[in-house]
Amino acid sequence: MSDLNAMLQPGMFVRHPEQADWGLGQVQSNIGGKITVNFEHQGKVVIAGARVELVPVFDI
Repeated sequence: MSDLNAMLQPGMFVRHPEQADWGLGQVQSNIGGKITVNFEHQGKVVIAGARVELVPVFDI
């Protein structure tokens, strides 16, 4: 697992690599490896950054 999750900041957009149906997510916070993301079809989810490497989305 890389440190890409550590670079995620509030306001950035991401996708969950194993939950495509959740849609686009916007990072709400990234504190101590716990990343809170608000996904368009799943709502607010807290992700353990050590377990899941979120995929940044730059072209919205």
